[in-house]
Amino acid sequence: MKVACVGGGPAGLYFSILMKRQDPSHDITVYERNPAGSTYGWGVTYWGGLIEKLQEHDPESARAISENSIRWSDGVAHVRDLTTVHHGDEGFGISRRLLLDILADRARSLGVRVEYEHEIAAGTGDTTGELPDVDLIVACDGVNSGLRERHGDHFGTAAAVGRNTYIWLGTTKVFDSFTFAFVETDHGWIWCYAYGFSEEQSTFIVECSPATWTGLGLGEANEADSLALLEKLFAEPLDGHPLIGRSGTDGRAQWLNFRTLTNRTWYRDNLVLLGDAAHTTHYSIGAGTTLALEDAISLVGALRESAELRPAFARFERERMSALLSVQSAARYSARWYENLPRYMRLPPPQMFALLGQRHSPLLPHVPPQLYYGIDKAAERLEPLRKLKRWLGPRIARTLHGRSRA
Repeated sequence: MKVACVGGGPAGLYFSILMKRQDPSHDITVYERNPAGSTYGWGVTYWGGLIEKLQEHDPESARAISENSIRWSDGVAHVRDLTTVHHGDEGFGISRRLLLDILADRARSLGVRVEYEHEIAAGTGDTTGELPDVDLIVACDGVNSGLRERHGDHFGTAAAVGRNTYIWLGTTKVFDSFTFAFVETDHGWIWCYAYGFSEEQSTFIVECSPATWTGLGLGEANEADSLALLEKLFAEPLDGHPLIGRSGTDGRAQWLNFRTLTNRTWYRDNLVLLGDAAHTTHYSIGAGTTLALEDAISLVGALRESAELRPAFARFERERMSALLSVQSAARYSARWYENLPRYMRLPPPQMFALLGQRHSPLLPHVPPQLYYGIDKAAERLEPLRKLKRWLGPRIARTLHGRSRA
């Protein structure tokens, strides 16, 4: 089979690796519009179960990813002048650039061609980079996928824009725990998520409401002034270390509103969507890279079971849409928790941090936070309450999901 992967992110590269391992005679090219070594973001996160899956499908790349990852098991929350620690599951961070280098090197070692600075289908009406004449086109060109947008009506693309504003930064402070810091200002709360991804740097994501963003002057400030203000606000967790930005050509800081993207279907003719081109989930649950790699595993498995594209695509779509339901629900409630942050900041910090860990719950938005905390603590000791909580949660989620689709 002759295959073109449009987009050199984790989804496309890992798909090409698995396809070559499945059948070395496949002719596969990955087209990436950016130069080699350039990427957005800083580090990405994943959890222990992912490495086990990668080990099953390609031990060599799994080993390289694991050896180059930073590990943590604690969560730390700074609220005003108080600090709370939560011992949780083991998590991992890795430089996005290093992850891409590992996957690209592995793909090339198997005979995949990786062509950088080669743009395909930049957008509707754009003649740049004609589609290659191949048997299979995998669109893994991100949330703004040009291949998908060429047939937006067919795919049934929809995007819900989040209310809060965020910016993706780096810092030379290496965090040894997944760290949250919540700072109260005259214009409302502003907070960060920070985690190490190498021995030298960490990712540092800052988020706040539109009112806080405007009130602090972040909407008008250039990147240098924005970073100076954020360094002052988060002086305690940063411990004297600077923030590192990635300004646009106009020198403005790159503040964004997260777009939760869905598609009614993920394939058309010989074209199939993969990763962020097919779906996105809010960054606060740290699942984007994992979902992209799992998409690649699923698609390769479906193509192994069927020599014809349409049945394989249908199986892949059905399998992944089903797997995503719980993740998308968790991401929606996680984003909503942060959008309603003042509701939880009245609690003592240990209780607030406990509900931060419960933010995926469909029950939480409908129960007073203090009451929910009490019920949750009681449920840990009483089996009937645990059963009631497990029974109610999915039913409320399905009801609300049905209303949102109506």
